[in-house]
Parts: sequence; structure tokens; C-alpha cells
Amino acid sequence: MKTIIAANWKMNKTRAQAEDMTREVVASLKEQPVTDRTVLIFPPATALDCVSKDAGNVLETGIQNIYPAENGAFTGEIAPCMVHDAGGSWVLVGHSERRHIFNEPDDLITQKVNFTLAHDLKMMLCVGETLEERDAGQLRQVLSRQITSGLSGQGNAAVPSIAVAYEPVWAIGTGRTAGPAEIVEAHGIIRDVLRILFNKDADEVPILYGGSVKPGNAHEILSLDNVNGLLIGGASLEAQSFLAIVRA
Repeated sequence: MKTIIAANWKMNKTRAQAEDMTREVVASLKEQPVTDRTVLIFPPATALDCVSKDAGNVLETGIQNIYPAENGAFTGEIAPCMVHDAGGSWVLVGHSERRHIFNEPDDLITQKVNFTLAHDLKMMLCVGETLEERDAGQLRQVLSRQITSGLSGQGNAAVPSIAVAYEPVWAIGTGRTAGPAEIVEAHGIIRDVLRILFNKDADEVPILYGGSVKPGNAHEILSLDNVNGLLIGGASLEAQSFLAIVRA
């Protein structure tokens, strides 16, 4: 499988800023292609169309959140048809900020996963434990629950459209990064759970690490067992920083 380097811009960048950075990244990757990696950007919803247009065939793009309905009275929400219309092909589901700031429960995340995959979009499921859960020895329990709940409605045919991102909640935007042993342990647990769900096809599901990834630690993290990519927040907001990680 190709390594996935994904940028989550969260609630940052105007359309003009998003266009400028996308063009800079695309120009650099055209000049010095990175053929063994999928480069993916999750811009804010207001910029998905212009980022997708400028991405050409160099980048893939996606939406940061989705609602499991075709249309209707869901103020502020985004339907799959709108993602397609704006040129996106991915959906980020279950990000820790959606779980812990907006209190999205497991059953809603499961609905989003099912709806995303049923509408010909690729889906990146985010999972991860809080510091309290880790300190209580609940790492395996939490990851198993989040993955099993999120993917329980999927068969092996969905595997090519699925990625999982491990993001320890205590390492997101804090400057604190999980150590190599902690990442290997968590990614090993995730792979084990995926094998229960998908048998041998589980090894085709990329597992990304997210949590204070920077140019200085990207290479080390990517070299670890069961790390098939990176989900990057703050360090993805500046073109040269992001490109350094893409080429790590």
C-alpha cells in the first residue's frame, strides 16, 4: 500500500490562503514528484472546491466532517453529494475533536462511517485514547471499542476505501508526541482488531499516526511497524513544513 500523508487544516485558512498553499504544494510535487505516497488535504468546507480544483491529479482532497443524510433540515451540516460536488473523495470521521468537543457518540460515528462508504467516498476513521484512559490501562479496550463500533457494518469489499488514524488525544496540539514504543503498541492493537474484522484483508488497511507530527519526527514515526502514514494538524498549515513531512 502507498503511504498516506494527510493534512487536516481544521478551522484555518480562507479560500485565498487555501488556494495559495495548495498551488505551492502542487508546484513543488510536480517539480519533485513523490510517487510512493498519497498526499491528501482536508481543508475547511468553504475551501474544498478550490483546493480540489488546484489539486489536479497531484493531491487527493476530502471533507473534515459529514452528516449521515442525503439532504434535509440539518443546519450547518454537509451531505455526501456536496462533497462529490466540491471535488472531494475522502471523509474524516470520528476525529477526537468531534468526539470530545462536540460529544459525538460511537453510534453517530458508526452512522457516518456507513453513510460515507455507501456513497462512494473513502473514509478515514480516527481513534485514540485520552490520557486518563491510557493511565487506567484501557488502551486496548478503547481502541477495540472505537474500531469495532465504527467498522462493524462493513465487509471486506469496503477495505480499499478505509483508512484508520490513531491519534492519542493527549498528543494532539499539545506538543507532546507519543514515543515509538507507545505508537507501536497502539498500532499493533489496531491491526489486531482489524484482523478480527477483515481477516487477511486487514493488512491492506493503512494505519496513520496523528499527534504533534513535525518535520523533525516524521521520518522516525514512519519507520515504525504498522505505521502507514501520518495525519498532520498544525505542521500542515505551512507549505514548506508540510512538504518536508511529505518527503520524510
